[in-house]
Amino acid sequence: MDENWKNLEDAEDFAYFRAELVEMSPESYSLEEKKQILEDMWKTSSDIENRMREDFAKLDEVSQTKLLDSLGASGYRDRDWWYRMLIDGPKRRDKPTI
Repeated sequence: MDENWKNLEDAEDFAYFRAELVEMSPESYSLEEKKQILEDMWKTSSDIENRMREDFAKLDEVSQTKLLDSLGASGYRDRDWWYRMLIDGPKRRDKPTI
């Protein structure tokens, strides 16, 4: 995994960790802090999805088809969902799909 992916994953993990802290002690955070944590969650998840779309777009058509088939068979989401997430719609998005 390249360093960029690691940084993206670390940022997302940290954002979601902060959200878990809010869940444990919501009274310890102001409304503005909670809003910022939510925005960080959206941004980090969107950054990862946008990077996934960029990497996917670099694949040839046969590889894209095989990857979509594999992702659809994984059981996490169906193939159509992966198609919409990776191909349909704008390449860069501000809010996460997942």
